[in-house]
Amino acid sequence: MMAFARHAPTSKNLKHSDGFQHLPPDVLPLPASSSLTNKVFILLFFAACYVLLERWGENRGSSSLLPILSLSEIFAIVAAIVSIIYFWGFFGIVYVQNYVGKDEEGAMDFKSHMIKQMPTSPSSALWPPHRAHVQLKGQALKENSDEDIAAAVACSQVPSYSLESELGDCKRAASVRRKALTILTGRALDGLPFSGFNYSSVLGQCCEMVVGYVQIPVGVAGPLLLNGYRYMVPMATTEGCLVSSTNRGCKAVALSGGATSILLKDGMTRAPVVSFPSAVRAAKLKFFVEKSESFEMLCNVFNRSSRFAKLQSIQATLAGRNVYMRFKCSTGDAMGMNMVSKGVQNVLDYLQQTFADMVIVSISGNFCADKKATAINWIEGRGKSVVCEAVISEDVVAKVLKTTVPALVHLNTLKNLTGSAMAGAVGGFNAHAANIVSAVFIATGQDPAQNVESSQCITLMELADNGKDLYVSVTMPAIEVGTVGGGTQLASQAACLDLLGVKGPNKECPGANAERLACIRLEKHNNLVIFFNNSSK
Repeated sequence: MMAFARHAPTSKNLKHSDGFQHLPPDVLPLPASSSLTNKVFILLFFAACYVLLERWGENRGSSSLLPILSLSEIFAIVAAIVSIIYFWGFFGIVYVQNYVGKDEEGAMDFKSHMIKQMPTSPSSALWPPHRAHVQLKGQALKENSDEDIAAAVACSQVPSYSLESELGDCKRAASVRRKALTILTGRALDGLPFSGFNYSSVLGQCCEMVVGYVQIPVGVAGPLLLNGYRYMVPMATTEGCLVSSTNRGCKAVALSGGATSILLKDGMTRAPVVSFPSAVRAAKLKFFVEKSESFEMLCNVFNRSSRFAKLQSIQATLAGRNVYMRFKCSTGDAMGMNMVSKGVQNVLDYLQQTFADMVIVSISGNFCADKKATAINWIEGRGKSVVCEAVISEDVVAKVLKTTVPALVHLNTLKNLTGSAMAGAVGGFNAHAANIVSAVFIATGQDPAQNVESSQCITLMELADNGKDLYVSVTMPAIEVGTVGGGTQLASQAACLDLLGVKGPNKECPGANAERLACIRLEKHNNLVIFFNNSSK
């Protein structure tokens, strides 16, 4: 297999050592006998002109507005037109060749590169070629023993981050890195598992500088009766009693007829910050992006990033001469941070054509707000905004939860509402939603750091059926989950998603799997709330 690199043709390099003139691939070759052909068409052109001028001179005194053309005149007109077309094409080709061949201070014209063959290897299949391979003891790095490579890594002779690309074996790279780490610290990693993991599955996607993996127990709670379906929900946790207490909540809900969840909103956000010389100019950008005509145009620019990316809104706010624009879009079954970031970058590049004095400070200005408990997420939502409700019968409250309905309502008011208000909580009006969120997130390959905003939740408990039954609702405006991308493609996490029936993308209805996962996760917290409010009493 050969790789091809192109070089711009110039007046110096158009003619090669083989004696032939090599033309750019997008330029037509000249005729071989161009000199003779030129003479023929020149004579043809002037002969046609002579015939036409002589004929029209004879008819100058004629009173006819539309003189009848003879066969010789028709032939002369056709010959003149053909000659003109030839001259235009011939000299146009020469002009293009000369223009493309110009060497303006060594600048390269990438549209008309010349083809030059060069050998390649699997590790250098992409162009431009990779950097030179690391050598150790006069030979390629992978030809050395693991011990020698580890020693070279430990003394910084070989960069640790390059092991995967240099060795071509992700598992061997992790093994060498472990040995180097032992040399550096003097401590063994015997307790950190190494075997039984597909290290190539995380390369370039989940983790760098890999030395092993961590084992976390996975329990299953259920069956969870939600919207008429039964789910067995995986939970990865090291906290004792978490799975069993959640399972008890599932039992209480199931015995009372199940729960219902509703998706209110679905839109991931990203908010870049840009700066202007003055607040007046900043305000002009705000007014521009919020116009309906501008929004339609920006939608087209944004949606080019992915066939699943659909821009929903742009909310702009000012802080002096700085503008924070909160973009919100649907992202299919992906959590969508990368997708929305690419779309935002497309829009910023487009806006700079109109606002030349706009300075892009950061693709994320923390007005998103990502991985932070904020009022804007609590009010406007981020990711999936979901509400879930269930009615627990009086008998189930007494037999399964071992308490009474009035006691639970009173406890929820004093603890989850009043107590959280006294603490100044932002979206923290719950028992501890973070427990259930983290457990499901880790089991299903979500981003654990987004537990921060995903755990924002308000739990309400009310008397129902004349005070006999318990009405419970959980509202969570910022659940950030996906079923494709990131850690969801790892074998263990993919198995947990498959257990829930939401593995991978939903081909029939893009985004449906991620929506179902958000609703399941919300209802699991509802079950946890029911139990823990009782146990904390």
